[in-house]
Amino acid sequence: MKIETRKKTIDLKEAKRFQKTVYDYYHESGRDLPWRFVENPYHVYVSEIMLQQTQVARVIEKYTIFINIYPTIETLASAPLSGIYEVWQGLGYNRRVISLKKTAQIIVEEYKGCFPSEVNELIKLPGIGHATASSISVFAFNQPASFIETNIRSVYLHHFFQERESVPDSDILFFVDLTLDRKNSRIWYYALMDYGVYLKSKFSNLNAKSRHYTKQSRFEGSDRQIRGKILRALSEKNKIFTATGVDQTVAENRLFQGVKIDKERGHEILTRLYKEGFLKYSNGRIVFN
Repeated sequence: MKIETRKKTIDLKEAKRFQKTVYDYYHESGRDLPWRFVENPYHVYVSEIMLQQTQVARVIEKYTIFINIYPTIETLASAPLSGIYEVWQGLGYNRRVISLKKTAQIIVEEYKGCFPSEVNELIKLPGIGHATASSISVFAFNQPASFIETNIRSVYLHHFFQERESVPDSDILFFVDLTLDRKNSRIWYYALMDYGVYLKSKFSNLNAKSRHYTKQSRFEGSDRQIRGKILRALSEKNKIFTATGVDQTVAENRLFQGVKIDKERGHEILTRLYKEGFLKYSNGRIVFN
């Protein structure tokens, strides 16, 4: 039997051979990661948010520390934003801290502390897109959802799209769904990701074939770097930045001077941090919300 697409014909026997290749690698060389095979959906959720745009090596160290400090969804929901940020430092993309806090509060207040297992429910939560919702559903509940992340994309581009360029994720998802091990989706995705890491080490820049491929922008001098400087300065509770008895402009200018950034650019970034709910100006102080 063959299944036709606009771009390619695939034999179902080929799909089975592909599954065997992936599983053979995993059984021989699969990674042992601290968030694998955990039965707590909250712990899975934390790991998946950390892994968004962050390398596994950096997450391994932070994940264990984070879970030790915030072992339950309830402890995270009640924690101050500044405390969560202090633990988070080093992972980057700090907007995720706000999403963590808001999602924890929603789970506690609206779901009685229990994570939903369905993708269409998970995707309603702050900071959770389709891929993250699907990965939580798969890894926490062993649900057979189809999704793509960078290592998975590399596997399918290598095996099914060697003759093509600018491949859209919609075409890749067709093969992800076709080859999905629906009875053992959790293990299947562990295997896919590990195999993808191996392929990326062996073949250079496999994801360049993707239509959605973009090079990460330079960090040095970026808005992301400046955001981090501001948040770190405030989390350290430096008295220069949080002194009482001054107006907002003076407090902000002291902050910009302390972290050595241009006032105009600093004001734009600080305004976004206010709007996002990260920071607020209260009683002469710039503080975490």
